[in-house]
Amino acid sequence: MTTSQSDPAGHPADRGDRRPQTLLLLGATGDLAERLLLPGLGRLVATGAHPNLHVLGSGVDVWDDERWRRRVADAFAAAGATGPRVKEVVRTTCYLPADVTKEEDLRRLLSNCHDQLVIFFALPPAITARAAAAFTQIGLPPGTRLMLEKPFGTDAVSARSLNEVLARLVPEEQIYRIDHFLGKSTVMNILGLRFANRIFEPMLSAAHVACVDIVFDETLGLAGRAGYYDGAGALIDMVQSHLLQVLALIAMDAPPTLDARDLRGRKAQVLRATRVWAEDPATWSRRGRYTAGEANGQRLPGYADEPGVDPSRGTETFAELVLCVDTWRWAGVPFRLRTGKGLAARRKEAVVTFKQPPRVPSGLIGYDQPDRLRIGFGPDRLGLDVNINGPGNPLELSQVHLVADFGPGDLPPYGEVLRGAFDGDPTLSVRGDTAEDCWRIVAPVLECWRAGAVPLREYPAGSWGPEDSLLTPVPGMATEG
Repeated sequence: MTTSQSDPAGHPADRGDRRPQTLLLLGATGDLAERLLLPGLGRLVATGAHPNLHVLGSGVDVWDDERWRRRVADAFAAAGATGPRVKEVVRTTCYLPADVTKEEDLRRLLSNCHDQLVIFFALPPAITARAAAAFTQIGLPPGTRLMLEKPFGTDAVSARSLNEVLARLVPEEQIYRIDHFLGKSTVMNILGLRFANRIFEPMLSAAHVACVDIVFDETLGLAGRAGYYDGAGALIDMVQSHLLQVLALIAMDAPPTLDARDLRGRKAQVLRATRVWAEDPATWSRRGRYTAGEANGQRLPGYADEPGVDPSRGTETFAELVLCVDTWRWAGVPFRLRTGKGLAARRKEAVVTFKQPPRVPSGLIGYDQPDRLRIGFGPDRLGLDVNINGPGNPLELSQVHLVADFGPGDLPPYGEVLRGAFDGDPTLSVRGDTAEDCWRIVAPVLECWRAGAVPLREYPAGSWGPEDSLLTPVPGMATEG
């Protein structure tokens, strides 16, 4: 998955590019950097693939180098990252306090960055937009690559505005709108399953498929993320970004190659054809919020009682919507997307439910479940639910579950997206027009919810969600307690 593109400085953007690089991490003292970004970076550094990397952290907190190095060392150790390169990155990393919305602070940061520069915006969307605007006033070194965390903007208008600002800084090929949900292994698992197996690909169309469910259920509650989550909610946090990207991979036609231009072009085509079912978000969406209860053995307070939550916002912790993909392949097939916190079981999978056979011979007994293809995420698994003749009465059908593990990837998701930026490979990043289309798809739902046309249902933590949920829970391989 390499590209033939070059950066403005004329350097080849491929996996053989091992020039010295600097990673400037904005928002370095935040939760995202500690929990996900730094551990992923540690695992990547431990591979030895990027031997000439310097890391510069920055945030509004007044830290010194020693405190920052302890943060980096602890995160690397927690990820099991060891070796001489890991020790060298910890020894040489530095920290500079800065307000990234101020030009003078950004100039000071850039003066401490050398070689080929990668900037990671581990910041809230509004601060990212202000920082990007400030960079336009001072410029960036040639060849700079920008990495932006989701959500990209706060709505379609802000996403378009941010795209316009970024386009004044660097070419599109140097912008990495990351979605760690689409780590390399997950993407390759889906593409390999779909396009390297003739047994499946002809069946994935409206002629054979009844519906597609994309589910990300969690037993966890807020887990201390009120500062971000209470301003976003389940629809923006998961559906607008992660689940729509999975939909695109499942529904797109085969790309000619796995080059970034071909793969991202196919995903963009699918999302341009996606909209709310019957253009009726009041009927085909649901939202909910958990109340006190017990999920997976853990007692959770009601969401409205969580520290840092403003109950008057009406933030949802559960979101469902039904979409249609108006292409020749998928017209008429409902794509049902669902995510929730504080639910009865952890379930992270895409499920393709096939239509029933035209006729089951009357002599066969017990056909009551359709065939299903399951693609699990974390752990990555492939499953098939098929009807066969079981032991005993040879005329009696029973459903069996066939499961295969894909196995873990070489790196955790954040290690994979960082590797893409360091190597100059935007294949796994989200293209600008696609980011805007994701906001367009959910905009009618957000508007409907804000108008109160869909009530905010409450559900006890540890339950399956609101009683009027659009998806009936289906037990399967990716469902865990």
